[in-house]
Amino acid sequence: MIIVIQCRDQVGLTAGITGTLANLQFNIISLREYADKDENLFFIRLELEGGSNAGSHLETLLHAVLPQPALVRINPKPKKKIVILVTKEYHCLSDILVRNYFGNLGAEVQAVIGNHYELRDICLRFDIPFFWVSHENISKKEFEDRIEEHILDFSPDYIVLAKFMRILSPEFIEKFPLQIVNIHHSFLPAFIGASPYKQAFDRGVKLIGATAHFVTNDLDEGPIITQQTIPVNHSLSSRDMVKAGREIETAVLAKALQLVFEDRVFVFKNKTVVFE
Repeated sequence: MIIVIQCRDQVGLTAGITGTLANLQFNIISLREYADKDENLFFIRLELEGGSNAGSHLETLLHAVLPQPALVRINPKPKKKIVILVTKEYHCLSDILVRNYFGNLGAEVQAVIGNHYELRDICLRFDIPFFWVSHENISKKEFEDRIEEHILDFSPDYIVLAKFMRILSPEFIEKFPLQIVNIHHSFLPAFIGASPYKQAFDRGVKLIGATAHFVTNDLDEGPIITQQTIPVNHSLSSRDMVKAGREIETAVLAKALQLVFEDRVFVFKNKTVVFE
């Protein structure tokens, strides 16, 4: 059993929670907690085994020892459903599809939606439905409406932007709050727009990185899930830098999805608490 709780901080919270669980004969095998003093917020994630069959009463008992309002989730869905949005780049998508095929993604890929046709073949090889929605010769609203229709057919828990190179409108994002995960091609959004690694090469950067974050109305500035950098130097060509960038993007997105799917990420304001 997994329990995640987010509420206002106060003295004795951990004792109250663990005492309630002990009374029900639960054995705590993992406990991670954090108190944000500035925001006066408390976060805790517990993994349990054993215990009595408290059923729906467990949530009621936990709320009784928590300041209200409190967010309590007991046994979040163990295997999430996801829909992936792509354009032409294959590296993040292929990694997700391989993990999905071997059952170690922590989620089930329901479908892939692309605004280009290039990645249809790899999806079909893994027996994953692929839907092509072109953005050409139609309005942005119509384009997003068509994407939304496909997404709603699968009722996913999360939408993954695996190098989906289109900016989504605030209206679209608002329909999926904190459900859209994106991979950004920079440790910080210093190089925006087309050819970010060419820009980095031209500037002679010494570090490149990637950032996985939830999508909000602020372009590439949503709550950060995880980040990573690697050193580079003058010996790398722009092509070498693109290759290195793709590898780190793949790794960072994979790590972020693992954290999200295992319910290790709490969000408040534009920040996250991540229990790795």
